[in-house]
Amino acid sequence: MDDSAHLTCRATGPAVALESAVLTSGLPEEARLSAVERMAAAVAARDVIPAFTGVIAGQATVGLTPEELELLSAHDRKLSTRDLPAAFARGEHGGTTVAATVFLAHRAGLSVAATGGIGGVHPAPGGRDVSADLYELARTPIILVCSGAKAIVDLPATLERLETLGVTVVGYQTQEFPAFYSAESGLSLALAADDTEEVVDIWRRARSIEMPGSLLVCVPPPAAVALSRQENEAAVSRALSDLDMAGIRGPGVTPFLLGRIAEHTGGRSLEANLGLLENNASVAASIACLV
Repeated sequence: MDDSAHLTCRATGPAVALESAVLTSGLPEEARLSAVERMAAAVAARDVIPAFTGVIAGQATVGLTPEELELLSAHDRKLSTRDLPAAFARGEHGGTTVAATVFLAHRAGLSVAATGGIGGVHPAPGGRDVSADLYELARTPIILVCSGAKAIVDLPATLERLETLGVTVVGYQTQEFPAFYSAESGLSLALAADDTEEVVDIWRRARSIEMPGSLLVCVPPPAAVALSRQENEAAVSRALSDLDMAGIRGPGVTPFLLGRIAEHTGGRSLEANLGLLENNASVAASIACLV
């Protein structure tokens, strides 16, 4: 069977691919559709198509309808790249992670994607757990706009792994690797861009020599909703202690930690999350207008 039978692209003009795992596991249920609406509006305001990406009944789709997004929001299934073949075969629904989203978006012909934060390097019993996002970024040529890596990962190890994998990381109007909820991490970036035109110029130079990986554009969360570095690190530390006490492992870790961080910040981390998702979508749309 032709592999393209499992991929539908409804984006017929300038578009930004948007991950849908935020609907299935990245946010509390009551915030999921609000996040989608804010991201979609931010992209559409630039006359760019908001192309949410996911799998519906075994069909990968770049450009999900509102009805399909509502369907996904009622499910907890998230799909990374490795999960796609089985999801196709079994006719499953699922929200796509960063890895699966950029994989599918590139094959649908899109050049720009946006998310909140990428996965990274997690300390784990017996070693380290490394997100598939990092490896997909190393082999899939796309511009991905994010606010760095999720705050719950080991940020120095994540940035080091991105360097090892040859992923070009550029700070957008910042010289510091954002810490998701916070603009500050204490980690300097070697490359910064002042505007979207410079981002696109870097991208074109990368494509001219056929570099295999992504251009990771790191945007600080909006100042109006960002947490301070101190509050961010304190909340993450307390959430990780809660995780140890709860003994949770596997897919339940991230939702647990995000929920505990929200509790420890009085809900301010959720506001930061929603704000940075919207802002990243807007920056990505500005880039998509120029690619």
